[in-house]
Amino acid sequence: MSEHAAVELSPEAIQFAEWLATGANPPSELDAARIQAEQVHLAAREPEGVTYREVDAGGVPGIWCEPVDADTDHVLLHAHAGGSVLASAHVDRKLAGHISKAAGAPVLVLDFRRAPEHKYPAQVDDAEAAFNWLLSEGYEPGNIITIGHSIGGFIAVALVLRLRDKKQPLPGAIVSISPWCDLEIANETITTNAGTDKILSKELLEFFRESWIGDTGIEFTDTRINLNQADLSGLPPTLVSWGTYEVLAGEDEEFAARVKDTGIDTATVVVPGGQHSYVYGAGRIPETDAAIARIGAWVREKTKI
Repeated sequence: MSEHAAVELSPEAIQFAEWLATGANPPSELDAARIQAEQVHLAAREPEGVTYREVDAGGVPGIWCEPVDADTDHVLLHAHAGGSVLASAHVDRKLAGHISKAAGAPVLVLDFRRAPEHKYPAQVDDAEAAFNWLLSEGYEPGNIITIGHSIGGFIAVALVLRLRDKKQPLPGAIVSISPWCDLEIANETITTNAGTDKILSKELLEFFRESWIGDTGIEFTDTRINLNQADLSGLPPTLVSWGTYEVLAGEDEEFAARVKDTGIDTATVVVPGGQHSYVYGAGRIPETDAAIARIGAWVREKTKI
């Protein structure tokens, strides 16, 4: 047989070849940005004693991260960062493994649909589908903890607000790290921390915003997408964390204060000099590991893991 003779390939082999070609020659700037964003996982160290497997969580792809000797009666439902546009469950796999070890429970990292191909509310819809899948798998609502960072920090809260409004059982706790709370992009730290935040900028946030809700008719102040305009009553215990160097620091501090003002059991973990989504440095940066340890201890306390 000639080395160039036709070979009948499986659909998976064809898709793999196409994926390799896309990586070598990105067809668009967005594809190039997405490929670059996938490298962020290199900032985290591979956690020891954690196994991973891909799962279909009610139609939503995800990665199950399970540490040795984990409390499998509880689970953290994790949403990744990326402004709804970039990143994936694979980018967050390692940092989620560190969080799972600190909390003592498995983490399900979601690969929710991304904008601009899938605008709001696709991301929250996917989180809700995964939550319902966990219920179908036998998890008690109160043994599920929603968690995420950046837009994932928003999703961790927005999902619970949706469930509350539907008068459905709520998760036992929320962990919202570096959440994107204010789509007006108007807090003063957007400007005052512009020189210290090495990930986000006003321009990038505006790009994410347009990709996510552009042409949807949704206002920047709509309570469905703006946590600092939303009714936050009735939430379970909530932890909010952020780094002091990030442009979202001001709106995150405001969000935490609003949660506390409703009478909700509220905790904060503020990382001095921390960057946006500081959890990317899990396993390598002492300040990140210290914050994750505090978050894990809080989750254990509130959920009796």
